[in-house]
Amino acid sequence: MTTSRIAVVSGGLSQPSSTRLLADRLAAATDRVLVGRGGAARFDIVDLRDHARDLANNLLTGFPAPALRETIERVVGADGLIAVTPIFSASYSGLFKTFFDVLEPDSLVGMPVLIGATGGTERHSLALEHAVRPLFTYLRSVVVPTSVYAASEDWGTDSAGEGLSRRIDRAAEELAEVLAGRSAVRPPDPYQDTTPFEDLLWGRLPS
Repeated sequence: MTTSRIAVVSGGLSQPSSTRLLADRLAAATDRVLVGRGGAARFDIVDLRDHARDLANNLLTGFPAPALRETIERVVGADGLIAVTPIFSASYSGLFKTFFDVLEPDSLVGMPVLIGATGGTERHSLALEHAVRPLFTYLRSVVVPTSVYAASEDWGTDSAGEGLSRRIDRAAEELAEVLAGRSAVRPPDPYQDTTPFEDLLWGRLPS
């Protein structure tokens, strides 16, 4: 049984947070899909509000604090990523963007990513396509086709809630598909067949 390690990054600022709620629902749906396919998932939840001060200091100094460094390593080392941001002024939040700004270049290349966002009105839903998706495309991640936006009204009525649930389930299915494909073509360990240092020292090179 293959276990996928999935980082869940929530850019919500409040507590409780609708952004974190959406992130949790996306993770739960992905877990159901993977388990239904005979796999398993381990989720690493990252609330960026807990790292706000360290992220600001990282921008100023160029170096992450130990707690932030550990979080970054868990995110870039995951098999997949669920990234959810609140929408402010028709774009992602500054805190959300700052986290991805401090990552090393190429650290998310090829990473399967499911993107989501929350906002007060449906008018902000296009921010996923004109702001969030281009961000991860620039980082050369593999973003699943379905993005999930939840407005305030999506949490309040049965019909809107059903529509949100369908989008969540479809996006989870797509993330599971990309994860399965990535696992099937995972490149070999580049250090598996390296020549021991002693052999290099004495000129005993492989034939």
